[in-house]
Amino acid sequence: MIESITIKKVATYGEEPEKLSDLSQFNFLFGSNGTGKTTISSIIADERDYPECEVTWKNSAKLQPMVYNRDFIERNFNQSAELKGIFTLGEDQIDTLSGIETANKECDELTKKIEQWTKTLQGENAEGGKKAELKTLDLEFKENCWKKGKLKYADDKLKDAFKGYLTKEPFKNKLLEESSSNTESLLPLAELKKKAESIFGQTPTTEQSIPAIDATRLLAHESNPILGKRVIGKDDVDIAAMIKKLDNSDWVRAGRSFYNTNEGVCPFCQQETTKGFAQSLNEYFDEAFERDSKAINDLVTNYSTDAERLERQLAEIIATPGKFLDVEKLKTEKALLDPKVTVNKQRLAGKKKEASRAVGLESLGSVVAKIESLIDSVNAKVTEHNERVANLSQERNTLTAQVWKFVLEELETDTEKYKKDKAKLEKAIESLEKQIETAEKDKQGKEVEIRKLEGQITSIQPTIDGINGLLSSFGFQGFSLAKVASGDSYKLVRSDGSDAKATLSEGERGFVTFLYFYHLLKGSDSSSGITNDRVVVFDDPVSSLDSDILFVVGSLIKGLFEKVRAGTDHIKQIFVLTHNVRPLRDGIFSNS
Repeated sequence: MIESITIKKVATYGEEPEKLSDLSQFNFLFGSNGTGKTTISSIIADERDYPECEVTWKNSAKLQPMVYNRDFIERNFNQSAELKGIFTLGEDQIDTLSGIETANKECDELTKKIEQWTKTLQGENAEGGKKAELKTLDLEFKENCWKKGKLKYADDKLKDAFKGYLTKEPFKNKLLEESSSNTESLLPLAELKKKAESIFGQTPTTEQSIPAIDATRLLAHESNPILGKRVIGKDDVDIAAMIKKLDNSDWVRAGRSFYNTNEGVCPFCQQETTKGFAQSLNEYFDEAFERDSKAINDLVTNYSTDAERLERQLAEIIATPGKFLDVEKLKTEKALLDPKVTVNKQRLAGKKKEASRAVGLESLGSVVAKIESLIDSVNAKVTEHNERVANLSQERNTLTAQVWKFVLEELETDTEKYKKDKAKLEKAIESLEKQIETAEKDKQGKEVEIRKLEGQITSIQPTIDGINGLLSSFGFQGFSLAKVASGDSYKLVRSDGSDAKATLSEGERGFVTFLYFYHLLKGSDSSSGITNDRVVVFDDPVSSLDSDILFVVGSLIKGLFEKVRAGTDHIKQIFVLTHNVRPLRDGIFSNS
């Protein structure tokens, strides 16, 4: 049966939809002429002609609409000289009638099952049931994904990973897609954000590596043997014993330079010396001594040169550190290096001044190693960064997948529960749809069986007898209904056999039209479809009828109501639309 009718943009109805709802088995609509009653009846007759309107059927099960209105009258009485025959079931073939009754009951049972399964599947108004549960599950999961996934992690650093999925539905679909295919490794959020700094956003540029420092020669100086050697003169010279006793070789060597320019006069005591003394000095400071002295001087020079080179290298690195160097850390290491270099320079200067003293240098190895390790670490990052730039598209795809992997891990419990619940609902929906499909096929088979059985025993003669009997009983003696000579149609004839249709009064035509429709409700205008369930509409059924006939029409409609209440007829719902309440009230509601 019909549950509601929505009407707009037709006849007297405007843009805003008007809705008839909460409809029952019996529905009465009163309105004066021009208020849209016939529009309602026409929509029920065939809603396909009214695309802006909608007829909602219970459980989406459409019944056969049979509408008595001016379109029916025009179609059946004004456009043709003959009336289509009305086929009804004969009552003398008990086995066939029993077969039809059984098939109808089975058809009704199938209809009930279809309605029940449809209700379970989609609820009363196609807005509930298992499909609504699935829709709700999907909506809740979508909101959950949005709150726990996108809103939580799609910040400025990671937003590029979610590009194209920044609305709820695409985000949910992408998450489900990734859950089935993502095989990336799981990284911490902090690492993902760090990688995103160089991979996402604007296309990054390559970085320059930090030049390696060269401290090999500087460190090698620390093991120079001259540092530990006491550089003194020759032992077998006559003045060697005195110098050794006084341990003043460095003092003597320092004074020697002044002695050589002072023409043999001692720079310390101002006394002239002998030629033998000058010879002893030269012999004491022999070639070996000079070689060692030169080695000390070279060491002092080279150490200073190499230390200054390292200083320049570190200064240049600090001035242009690049993207990955922790400058403060390098400065800290340099602050440890510089004092050691200064001390070593001082010690070398002391060695140069006092060659006879053994000295040792502060080791720079550990601090240089830390600086080299720091630079190597930075350069490894630079290499990795530059490789990413060279293969940026792949790197972005990989990082995007890693970000989704992280989100998947965060939503793993929710996702697995959603998949499990969805699979159960989809299985239930599939089962219901298959049951409905099977039942509908079985029902169609029963309907074919019913039509075949009906075709065996249908006849148009009972309608002739019924209509003529009613015409006679109410004093319509001037015409009657007769079967045409060939075919399955009727014609209206006078007692002499002449055609009566063109000479009927308005009242006669109105009454015989109603009787034709009334009998059509009991049968069909073809040899099948007689037992189809129906919705019946009477649109102003009493127009142009006198008071006696009005009462008869009302009584006949009342009889249909009683059959609907008793459930003994194929009519399941009745609409009465009228502008004249009283005649129908007297006929339909009298003694009710």
